[in-house]
Amino acid sequence: MNVPSTRSTPVERLGWPLALSVLFALLVGMSGCRPDGPEPGTGGGAAYQPTPFAFQVPPGFPQPFIPADNPFTVEGIKLGRFLFHEERLSGNNTQSCASCHGAEAAFTDHGNRFSTGIDGIQGDRNAMPLQNLAWEPRFFWDGRAPTLEELVLEPVTNPIEMHEEWPDAIAKLQADPIYPTLYARAFGTPGVTVDRTTKAMAQFLRTMVSWNSRFDKFQRGEAVLDPEEQLGFQLTTLEGGFPPDVLGGQGGADCFHCHPSGGGRFTDGILRNNGLDAESAWTDLGLGALTGLPQDRAKFKTPSLRNVALTAPYMHDGRFQTLEEVIDHYNSGGHPSSTIDPNMKFTTGGLQLTPAKKAQLVAFLNTLTDMEFVNDPAFQDPGPPSLD
Repeated sequence: MNVPSTRSTPVERLGWPLALSVLFALLVGMSGCRPDGPEPGTGGGAAYQPTPFAFQVPPGFPQPFIPADNPFTVEGIKLGRFLFHEERLSGNNTQSCASCHGAEAAFTDHGNRFSTGIDGIQGDRNAMPLQNLAWEPRFFWDGRAPTLEELVLEPVTNPIEMHEEWPDAIAKLQADPIYPTLYARAFGTPGVTVDRTTKAMAQFLRTMVSWNSRFDKFQRGEAVLDPEEQLGFQLTTLEGGFPPDVLGGQGGADCFHCHPSGGGRFTDGILRNNGLDAESAWTDLGLGALTGLPQDRAKFKTPSLRNVALTAPYMHDGRFQTLEEVIDHYNSGGHPSSTIDPNMKFTTGGLQLTPAKKAQLVAFLNTLTDMEFVNDPAFQDPGPPSLD
């Protein structure tokens, strides 16, 4: 049998009027403990503390240059990844940066010579791969952007590419129910701006590091190369030409001047004329179109050899479909001109590489493919923006 309790409750002991007064005081005190405005990170007025991201420099790589005003944060990288795949940055909401930089092609444009923008217009330069950008001193084929943050600005407003105005793109992001919070979390305070958009995307792009190809593992003693691959690597490190015809000639492929293997990048990032055309045939002046200087005409950025087997077609205009065609170009010596790079020393006579040596070079270049980088989940499309 249930027996009613004879103990009084706290309310009964205090009496109802006094109890209500105490309860009211407690509620006022509790509300006074809360910060004004929304919870941190909700996109409201409260501050949020972004989480520093520990960027790991791969073995053999130098320290990258990270802008003091755009340090890595976990939240900034997350936001940048969403923005890299965000189609609303384009005028008709159909094209993102990732549309022309697909993972399966080492973040180039899926084997296309030129990319097609939202209005069906083709560009006139091949989409460059996106990898190890934290070490690059300049961007685009003509080197016109000195930072990643500036690189990100251009494709959105380019009339051939995404064909959008930045204020309109920002308005679309601001209207999204998720993005304002992601921006607040990434930068500590509310605000969806162009500057923050480019900074977040640059943070994400700097994390896209390729350093685990079979050649990398070979250098670390974790894998072996077969004899053909080792001979191909050796050819890249030797001077071209044969004694006594060429002073210091070693019968090599002469690659190391522009594509040094030291430092992990397989490019020095310098803009050069590599003898693709005779002077009378120049249609794209590259760096020269920017500077107006005769000595800069037909100069383009030296791309990395990393993942080169995945990034066809080749050169700034995508004229070569295969690695064999690229090797044949250099073997021919290229076309002499007033701005041809001094390292193109064999415009007369060519390198005279044998078919066996050409095959060895191709075998080596295939060892630079890094499928772990290409398939890294951290670089894939994350889907619609979310707070998870």
